[in-house]
Amino acid sequence: MTLAGKHILVTAGPTHEPIDPVRVLANRSSGRQGFAVAAAAAEAGARVTLIAGPVALETPTGVQRVDVETAAELADAVFAALPADVAILVAAVADWRVEPASAKLKKGDGPPTLAFVPTRDILAELGASTSRPRLLIGFAAETERVVEQGMAKRTAKKADWIVANDVSGDVMGGARNRVHLITAGGIEDWPEAAKEEIARRLVERVGEEIG
Repeated sequence: MTLAGKHILVTAGPTHEPIDPVRVLANRSSGRQGFAVAAAAAEAGARVTLIAGPVALETPTGVQRVDVETAAELADAVFAALPADVAILVAAVADWRVEPASAKLKKGDGPPTLAFVPTRDILAELGASTSRPRLLIGFAAETERVVEQGMAKRTAKKADWIVANDVSGDVMGGARNRVHLITAGGIEDWPEAAKEEIARRLVERVGEEIG
């Protein structure tokens, strides 16, 4: 299986949404699954653009990396990287942001009132875009009704595939994962494996689909 000549766009890691100059809204994503996907795609011969949130990981060999911090920056970088044959959106993008304070919030002033507003929905924007990749894959990190919510997300976002996984344990910071691949053809329940093995299997399925 080869992906030579194909451009694969991968997102990975968390986003950090500033509250003030020193504090952020964040999540526990380590970026390991997304980086593993990027590495596997490069090993399969693809030209890979990896858009990474704040993580402490080395860039995989043969991968072009773009570092971002916020959901807005990640969205801009995704659309700047198009066109792509495949987009695999693994990043755990914050759903909400706040208008950051210009100075550090002081504990003595009491709990701040934070007005949350939604961030851009990158998967949905790509699904509706005239520049939509041929194969659009999103990840759904859930803590309950994992498959059910993954199926709903595939429909709502107009994605081709959803990789749904249960993150109620230590998946976001750990080395292993167990996922369900949801496509128009049905649901594949993959056994628990190292994130690198999940990535290789996913990239193999991509090659079968677009090769």
